[in-house]
Amino acid sequence: MRRYAIILMLLLLLIPAEGVSSKSALPPDKINLVFAGDILLDGFVGEQIDRYGVNFPFVKVAPVLQQADLAFANLETPVSVRGEAADKTFVFRSKPAALQGLTYAGIDGVSLANNHILDYGQTAMLDTLIHLDKAKIGHTGAGKNIEEAFKPFTRTVKGKTIAMLGVSRVLSGPSWYAGKNSPGAASAYTPDPLLSAIRKSAEKNDYTIVYIHWNQEFKDYPENYARTLAKQMIDSGADIILGAHSHCLMGIEYYKHKPIYYSLGNFVFNRSTRGGDKTLHSMLVHFTISGSELTSKITPVKIMGGQPNFMNEAYNKETYKLMNQLSFNAKIAADGAVSEQL
Repeated sequence: MRRYAIILMLLLLLIPAEGVSSKSALPPDKINLVFAGDILLDGFVGEQIDRYGVNFPFVKVAPVLQQADLAFANLETPVSVRGEAADKTFVFRSKPAALQGLTYAGIDGVSLANNHILDYGQTAMLDTLIHLDKAKIGHTGAGKNIEEAFKPFTRTVKGKTIAMLGVSRVLSGPSWYAGKNSPGAASAYTPDPLLSAIRKSAEKNDYTIVYIHWNQEFKDYPENYARTLAKQMIDSGADIILGAHSHCLMGIEYYKHKPIYYSLGNFVFNRSTRGGDKTLHSMLVHFTISGSELTSKITPVKIMGGQPNFMNEAYNKETYKLMNQLSFNAKIAADGAVSEQL
């Protein structure tokens, strides 16, 4: 009887605890990066969290995020219980406990460079940094000064240093820009310090990925400035460009064989009364690094009740069709693999 008890104890030790998983199911010579769009933990989503718990928004997608060597998204909200609401139409503020859901989901880092990070002023923004640090979630795109705001979140994975730089070209005015001695977000309204920050990162890290808030809400295609800026960022040393803010999917473009994803859409978000159903269509983007080769693939997602869900083959097929229509010189295959059309 004692022998069976020992065997049972050993088996239990081999079973991972809830919410805990080993990173990456890929071979040891390959790196798996996964990126998601906008995450909001307030409003309707906040009500769902209050009702069902902090893990609720992520339960359907967590197994995939947990297996990534690095999972990253845009946090579209300050996290605090303090501050004064800004004078704007939509203001968000999420409870610090809600960050436990990101930890459970395996999200390693977030961009804070967006048009909501200062919804409750500098106080709430600075609180957000503290709460993320306590939760051991990396961050980039906002800080107590311009140097901190433009500091990338970096992670060494299987000997390669991956740098994530969060920046925004959608902010509520110059008072939101991080300054030499003032807190704020990393502004992408001017070429510098953006391009110099990319060059600096490219010199120090193996891969530099820019996660940028830009373009117009609910539009299908990027603005001309975005296509120009994306190429400037790649010329400065960026390896991947990922976009957010439009609340819907946009297409993919390659420049110098490097991918530009103009918008990943929403991920965990309230239903929009302005944008309609297309704000419910989302995707995860997977990048695999094998030696010097970088490949990507998309996994369609649909947001239902504030919760992203993986869907059936028919839904995936429609998403691939849409992405092929929206993209420039990229092709999405029947399995979601993305390639450059030469």
